[in-house]
Amino acid sequence: MLVLPVLFAVSNLATTNTSTIVCTAGQCLQGYSNTSIGVTISAPGSPPALLLPGQYTSTTNPQLLHNLLTSSSATLASSPGFKNSTGSTALPLNVAQEPGLSIYSGPLYSGQPAFTSIPGAPIAGNSSTPLSLRSLALSTDVYIAVNSPTAGSAQRVILWDSIPDTAQLPTSAPSAAGLTLFDIESAACTPSCASSGLCSASGTCVCAPGFTGPSCESCSAGFFGPSCAACPSGCGKCDDGLTGSGRCLETAVPQCNCVNGVCGANGSCTCTAGFTSAANGTACSQCAPGFFLTDAGDCSICELGCTSCAPSTGICTACKTGFTQDANDKTKCNPPPSITTTGTTCPDGAFANGQNCAPCSGSCKTCTAGTSNDCVQCAAGTYLFNGACVSADANGVCAGSALIANNDKLECDSCGAKCISCKIPNFSAISTVNQLQCTGCIPGFVLSNGQCVASCPAGTFVGQDNLTCTLCDSSCATCTGSSTFCLTCASNKLAAAGKCVSTCPANTFPAPAPSASACLSCHPDCATCTGALFSQCASCPPTRPVLANGRCLPTCARTQFFDPTSSSCIACDSSCASCSGAGPSQCLACANAGQVLRAGTCVAAPCTQGTSVVSGLGVCLSELVDVPSLSTDPNAPPLPTVSGIDTPTAVTSTPRRALAWWEILLMALGCAFIFLAVVWLWRRRARKQRAQRTARFAERRQLDRVGWRWRLVRWGEKLFGHRASRRAAPLDAESGVGLGGEGDGSSTKMAKMRAAEEARNARDMDKLLAAYEYPRGETRHQHHHHHFQTIPLREHDDAHRRSDSASTLSAPSLYSQVTGMPHRVPAPKEPVKQHREITSRFSDGSTLDAYYLTPAVPPSTTNSGKTGSKNPFWK
Repeated sequence: MLVLPVLFAVSNLATTNTSTIVCTAGQCLQGYSNTSIGVTISAPGSPPALLLPGQYTSTTNPQLLHNLLTSSSATLASSPGFKNSTGSTALPLNVAQEPGLSIYSGPLYSGQPAFTSIPGAPIAGNSSTPLSLRSLALSTDVYIAVNSPTAGSAQRVILWDSIPDTAQLPTSAPSAAGLTLFDIESAACTPSCASSGLCSASGTCVCAPGFTGPSCESCSAGFFGPSCAACPSGCGKCDDGLTGSGRCLETAVPQCNCVNGVCGANGSCTCTAGFTSAANGTACSQCAPGFFLTDAGDCSICELGCTSCAPSTGICTACKTGFTQDANDKTKCNPPPSITTTGTTCPDGAFANGQNCAPCSGSCKTCTAGTSNDCVQCAAGTYLFNGACVSADANGVCAGSALIANNDKLECDSCGAKCISCKIPNFSAISTVNQLQCTGCIPGFVLSNGQCVASCPAGTFVGQDNLTCTLCDSSCATCTGSSTFCLTCASNKLAAAGKCVSTCPANTFPAPAPSASACLSCHPDCATCTGALFSQCASCPPTRPVLANGRCLPTCARTQFFDPTSSSCIACDSSCASCSGAGPSQCLACANAGQVLRAGTCVAAPCTQGTSVVSGLGVCLSELVDVPSLSTDPNAPPLPTVSGIDTPTAVTSTPRRALAWWEILLMALGCAFIFLAVVWLWRRRARKQRAQRTARFAERRQLDRVGWRWRLVRWGEKLFGHRASRRAAPLDAESGVGLGGEGDGSSTKMAKMRAAEEARNARDMDKLLAAYEYPRGETRHQHHHHHFQTIPLREHDDAHRRSDSASTLSAPSLYSQVTGMPHRVPAPKEPVKQHREITSRFSDGSTLDAYYLTPAVPPSTTNSGKTGSKNPFWK
């Protein structure tokens, strides 16, 4: 039976002898009502009001409702299913039912209410719950499946809308007395969920245990079959999936990094005989000392007298002390000869003890000393194990060990890499290790014909002990669980549910290659199918009757109904919002907002008192509230007067006022401040960008002073006690920027050189112009004028000659060039070639030097007896 969490609560919102106010978003009605759906709002100084589903705002009519909604002291009390609407009185207030179903014992949503939400998980099986009700309310995008009124029918009737009175349902819908609930879920999932999933109010599919997928259409890993049952315990991997058989393919193996051994409870690893841990830490992955790795992957013991031997061949690589490698058989080491001091060779069973031969231990055939631990070869019927001779039982197992007796090597040998125990049936002195049979395997391997294998070969299956492969029945090619449960069949038959059949039964389909000899189950949603997917249905079961695009769905669309005759969805009459059959008399809800349901037919709503049909409830507000009238009942008591119940909400708008002068001033100052802040930030950003460009330029030109030359300069300053050099750096040929960076002494030197050049140019031009100047006055005056004019020029010439002398006859010393400081002692000077770059065409080096072109002073007029040449440029 379907068990739903139903919450019951007795409605005390209204009684038949107490005045009640019932409101919708836009209208309130005062009278008598037993309606219990919705939320009750209360505030001091105002009568409470029942709010029906809808959205309420601060402008909602009437004024009474506006006052209640905007009151700071308003409180809300909800009926079952409306708790989500009473969390806050903040506007807008949305009164809506939680996702689920509300039922009421009386018509028009009156009487005792009960609510059930959408289940949190799919309901297992084809269960149902009988309902006793006269009206029901459904939340948006939620539908319920109820029984069909036809006796014995497996069909369902889908209800999409609230029903104010079940007595008004059509004949194709169940009556109120016999209504049974089969399913309730949301319609918000796209695509719709599979039968193993339940659509939640959030629009996602909630899967049953074992199922997975967006629509819960497939089995999770480790689950198999149409019901997605769990694989057997202890199975590491099984034949899972919707079409899987559940056959265990691999047993679960404890993980302890153990290759050839058994994991213990504490994570330790017990190796099979002959194995030990490798140097890389992998447990039981290499042969122990005294064993070698065979081509089959087993560790076999070395020959007698050999302490280590080579892989595959077993050739001895190290013999015991005193033993020598056999010249003919490199796998063997021969013991030292047992010769007495007198030269006598002792026979088998004796060893040299000084001058005499002494007998070996009784368990030894040959020995090197008298104790049982000194045996070289054991006596007949015993085998060497850890230096001692031990016997073997009837199965060839060495006493006190899990090793097997090797008659070829006369030693106790290992069983194999995957065997934890073994035997040689009917063991005797002529038995060989090739007859060895495993009797126990490490986890992850099973026994098959005396060998440990990873999986059972074809025609066998893992028995109930999960250790041994057992033969299948002769009718089965492969089987599982038991010898007669066939997975595939012989003689071209098909395996279906463990049996071999000629054709696939209903709800199955032939498996595609390579498993073409089996019948696979259809998806649980399908009655018949063409494949394993839930979108490959050929026909549908009664619980999901609608076949659409290969899928079996539980319902048609909201405005359709399922016709079992044609097995298709048919559109409802245009007057119906939903229906259960064809024609205008089979409506379950009305499409027209001005109509209500009467016996399955939509008729004009009989609303009075200026009311209308309440949206989502399918009933007039005036039908929910009984308003007494003196014309119909002269003795009816008058209703209490309620202020604002008929008054529209007065919405007052606040006029805009002019801004004061100080408000305008503050806004202007604020704008100015923002403008200045923006300008300041822009300039700061520009400086930062300029600094970044300068840094990139300096890095590209290698202007940072971090080379060996500048380190030498700093060292010289410290050594000779000088201050930091300020000598100019050489100029870049293109940019003219000093290569020494900011504050470099080389830049200063170049600036001085440029100043000297400009001074020479100015002096040369003065001398050239002075050569053309007309002489006036007497000789004294001329001499005075010449003296007056040439004093600064002469000083300039002296400085220039000194500069020229320094330029043409000497150069700075290496010390001065490096440190930028003058030498402390006179430095030897020698003529050097003046650079053409800094020599003007009017400089001293020019043949047109103005100093030597200056004409001589003309002869004085007082020397009349002498004549002199006259400058042709003077008048």
